[in-house]
Amino acid sequence: MPARVFLLSPASVSGERSRQLLARGAQFELARRMREKGASLGEVYTFVSSLYFRGKLTYARKFATPPHGVPGALVITPGRGLVAPETCITLRDVRAFARVPIDAAERRYAKPLRDHAAELRARLPQDAEVVLLGSIATAKYVDVLLPVFGRALLFPGDFVGRGDMSRGGQLLRAARTGVELAYRPIEGAARRGARAIRLDALAVQPPQAQRVPSS
Repeated sequence: MPARVFLLSPASVSGERSRQLLARGAQFELARRMREKGASLGEVYTFVSSLYFRGKLTYARKFATPPHGVPGALVITPGRGLVAPETCITLRDVRAFARVPIDAAERRYAKPLRDHAAELRARLPQDAEVVLLGSIATAKYVDVLLPVFGRALLFPGDFVGRGDMSRGGQLLRAARTGVELAYRPIEGAARRGARAIRLDALAVQPPQAQRVPSS
């Protein structure tokens, strides 16, 4: 089996749950810890993103097969490049993330990501697989990572046509059952596709209702 590491797309820190976390005087447990000593990046992103990031992190931890000394999962961050999910961050870090656009044309985002990707590539065997758990429909990840990893950069083929919540549920189910998804090279892949059927709908809809909606 080839070495395999996962790159997880970041959670948005501009939504309602981020505002709850950053609110002065917030008294829930994670907010208090963030003010006092910080918490892991994975925990914070799981809180602000909920199902989708939790699915990515759970799946990556289940199926990563990294070489010795290389993390099995790394998170794409705005302005910090690739960061291990166990890394402790504070409210100051969350605010800093919010100031950097996730855009391949934004140097503050793209340069650290490109540099860390090149460092990772140098530490991996030639036949290693790097799986992006994130959208390939836009340029914000692919245009930075693909020149570094080339054909080694893969994605779950079933992601095409699915929304974030559907992907999150799919990843959690795969981790729970131990059945890994099939991957395809991003290079040359169709970036968009018809919307996929909701997996939970398959169990309740009659056959004639299981139609793929138009995109």
